[in-house]
Amino acid sequence: MDLVGRKRGCLVVLVAPMMLVLIVLLGLIARPDLKHYVPGWKYYEHYQHFAHTPLSASAPSVEIARGDSLHTVLLKLRKAGVQSGSDLEWQLLAYQVGAAGNLKFGDYALVPAVSPHDLLQRMRHGKGEHYRFTIVEGWNIRQLRAALRQATPLVHRTGMLDDATLMAQLGFPGEHPEGRFLPETYLYQRGDSDLDVLRRAHAAMQKALAETWAARDPALKLHTPDEALILASIVEKESALSTERPKIAGVFLHRIARGMRLQADSTVIYGLGSIYDGNIRKRDLKTPTPYNTYVHTGLTPTPISMPGQDALRAVTRPALGDALYFVALGDGSGGHTFSSSLQQHNAAVARYLQRLRERESKTKERQ
Repeated sequence: MDLVGRKRGCLVVLVAPMMLVLIVLLGLIARPDLKHYVPGWKYYEHYQHFAHTPLSASAPSVEIARGDSLHTVLLKLRKAGVQSGSDLEWQLLAYQVGAAGNLKFGDYALVPAVSPHDLLQRMRHGKGEHYRFTIVEGWNIRQLRAALRQATPLVHRTGMLDDATLMAQLGFPGEHPEGRFLPETYLYQRGDSDLDVLRRAHAAMQKALAETWAARDPALKLHTPDEALILASIVEKESALSTERPKIAGVFLHRIARGMRLQADSTVIYGLGSIYDGNIRKRDLKTPTPYNTYVHTGLTPTPISMPGQDALRAVTRPALGDALYFVALGDGSGGHTFSSSLQQHNAAVARYLQRLRERESKTKERQ
């Protein structure tokens, strides 16, 4: 650092102490809100009390915009109902804590426990309020992007982008976005964008997939992490019970090994897209979309949902067994019956249909 730079640094360090010393040495200081002058040492006590006494405000928070000056922030604090301290005291405190000219944009809570000193420290270091955005396990990319559009106070930069452009913006041109964002709750601050959240979610999925793939069963018949991601996205949609997912993964892997079609309803639904109305009909099972595993053998071209870590672990560490089929119990538990033969499976399907008829009958009786 040159001599001028060193002098400038010393000046910054010495400004606040010098101001405090001047207050004491002068012995007198003007207070706009007092009708007389008070001794400097007495005012210093008053200043310390102001700096460390919890604030009182009528608003829950104050927003600092990018480029706001200390003067602008003080005006916003007054508008938020903060009456404590004179502008001179706030300015002096800002210099003392190094916040003057160094205020970070964001939302800052005016909770009763925060003092002026604490508040300015938070503003200096950008420790504002955090907001939450949750990616739900099993969401597809359409649902994720729709939820992002509703998230506030995110800066929205992706609304007009198609999926291909979105992935290019994230630095992954040519990558399909489905399944690439880890279901988790992400914290963000005012000023962050939807791209920021997606970057973090994408990086989190890369990390989770790499870790689960590295810890995979040595006998696993999948060949790449992407294959594991695709199968995990199907397993995610087939059961909400984490305890069942390793069994379901085992069923699908056994079927793949035998050259059997997966016949997963979730893949049919995904392939139908927006025309799916909540019911799967026999004709839907024959609709030749690229994702229909009743029509095509093997995995789908891409993931069909955002799988959580339980589904990733289930696929890379599947349960042992010989089951080739599963069907819902139909008792409201979300569980399934697993079968190793078609005969057993057909009997389980018959029980499932019988339970459905009984439930429908009871519903009609109550009506």
